[in-house]
Amino acid sequence: MVKRSDKVAEEIHKIISELLIKGLKDPRIGFLTITGVKVTADLRQATVYFTVHGDDAAKKNSEAGLNSAKGFIRKEIGQALKLRFTPEVTFKYDTSLDYGQHIESILKEIGATDDGDNS
Repeated sequence: MVKRSDKVAEEIHKIISELLIKGLKDPRIGFLTITGVKVTADLRQATVYFTVHGDDAAKKNSEAGLNSAKGFIRKEIGQALKLRFTPEVTFKYDTSLDYGQHIESILKEIGATDDGDNS
């Protein structure tokens, strides 16, 4: 059974992705990807997770750009979803990809030191 908050989260993901494709006019927002959206059961809070291709400065600039466009993004969500209450949007950097790359590098390092002798 699919919860209503999951459906709303999917729609918010689509709306924000379309806004990023059309282009928010903030030059600080770099090449970023929305990795997920979580909405509370009462549909009052939406947490948007994103990743940025680039260094820490690009991450901070993109997060600042998204936070400054928060009002515009919330207005667009409200117009598209037509809910009684438009969810308050919070942006958080998704560290799961960085963690996955760290684990992968450790596994490669282990594989490089393994000489193939299993005895």
